[in-house]
Amino acid sequence: MSKPRTYLTTPIYYVNDRPHIGHAYTSLAADVLARWKRLDGHEVFFLTGTDEHGQKVEKAAREAGLEPQVFTDQVSEHFRDLARRMEFSNDDFIRTTEPRHRRACQALWTELARRGEIYLGHYEGWYAVRDEAFYGPEELTERDGARYAPSGAPVEWVREPSYFFRLSKWRDWLLRHYEENPDFIAPASRRNEVISFVRAGLQDLSISRTSFRWGVPVPDDPDHVMYVWLDALTNYITAAGYPDMDHPRWGFWPADVHFVGKDILRFHAIYWPAFLKAAGIEPPRRIFAHGWWTNEGQKISKSLGNVIDPLALIEQYGLDPVRYFLLREVPFGQDGDFQRRALVGRLNGELADGLGNLAQRTLSLIQRNCGGRLPEAEPRSEADRAFLARHVEPLPEQVRLLLDEQKFDAALSVLFSAVREGNAYITREQPWALRRSDPARMACVLRVLHDLLRGVATLLQPFMPGSMGRLLDQLGVPQEMRDIARLGAPLPPGTPLPPPSPLFRKIDEIP
Repeated sequence: MSKPRTYLTTPIYYVNDRPHIGHAYTSLAADVLARWKRLDGHEVFFLTGTDEHGQKVEKAAREAGLEPQVFTDQVSEHFRDLARRMEFSNDDFIRTTEPRHRRACQALWTELARRGEIYLGHYEGWYAVRDEAFYGPEELTERDGARYAPSGAPVEWVREPSYFFRLSKWRDWLLRHYEENPDFIAPASRRNEVISFVRAGLQDLSISRTSFRWGVPVPDDPDHVMYVWLDALTNYITAAGYPDMDHPRWGFWPADVHFVGKDILRFHAIYWPAFLKAAGIEPPRRIFAHGWWTNEGQKISKSLGNVIDPLALIEQYGLDPVRYFLLREVPFGQDGDFQRRALVGRLNGELADGLGNLAQRTLSLIQRNCGGRLPEAEPRSEADRAFLARHVEPLPEQVRLLLDEQKFDAALSVLFSAVREGNAYITREQPWALRRSDPARMACVLRVLHDLLRGVATLLQPFMPGSMGRLLDQLGVPQEMRDIARLGAPLPPGTPLPPPSPLFRKIDEIP
């Protein structure tokens, strides 16, 4: 029986600056889940891209002395480069300046207008250019004679003609949707925040601007461009083929998980499902809002000069250790503090001394004592069978359940608990001492360890694809047997294994 299709997205990243660790973190979570689902037999569509319209981009381009399209072409490429360097497995990279996206936005607008969900009025209120968002006076703070949004962005009073979306109409439906779909917003603390905000009441939403030109023109009224969030959110259905409901990708909609930062949850969990419902389109299944990183206890900001460049981390520590650390260190959904000491500690302790050492010891013993060929699986003792039944065989289902809830750190904890058990087993059984006294028992112990390493390496592929690919090479596992369904198919005894090589480079000191 085939497994359901899976559609996963990152937010599309705003192109007013270079990518930083927050961008890498969100995309990494989506990439790991996409890789896991493919490994588990699902057909997957994984989308990322860049958000290239709006007043903020127009302003940044002007300050750079460039036309907006030239500016966005350059900055968008930095995000493509991040995806390549971090080996993200996205199936598409969308840009909101593409013709397909303009068509989709205008089609959605036309459908909303046809259904009576849009009307022309004028807007006046407090607007933050940096956030591309309006705020009510009760949300603002005042200091030194200026007003600021909750994000810290300065606001200015804006009055201009505007089209409005009848957001207030959808308040009760949204509250019912949250109640009937308790997993729609995660984690639970974020869900509670959204529900409280919606219960307090919703005003109709300004969805067009006339004070700048860099955006998607409103159909039949080119003096207006679409509000950047209506434009940006539409990307998720643009990539699925909208408005062509016969497009091959439309079968992936609704999206299974939109991964976003907590600062843009409101747009995704309130505006987006309301837009879709109003247009007769099914809303996404889940919005997961992760937390923010600090750097060695300090808030990250350009003014402090402590922005973390993910590409620099990769150069220094290697790609897979960085991928591993970002999802291992902090429960996904919570805020976290990036500390180099912690990264080095996990690299040296869990990766090099834990998994790397277990693989090196096991495979070296097989090379020296078994002619470099996979030993027989039998005869196994009852203790061996109990060890595998407890620490190896349950791993796929344990990890599957945790990743379905986006509990990346817990999934890694389960896998590295098995690694620790493997190190305890090799120490306890001492296969190096069995070579002379009981070579058959030595071979059996090494085969148990090989089975454990194969299981762990297979399930760790989404997190560390490069190093786990190398480990599976060293374990003699052919490419066609590296998915979860084939874990139960044993490798034949006598399979030749190449000489092992170290998987991870230890860091001797913290730079």
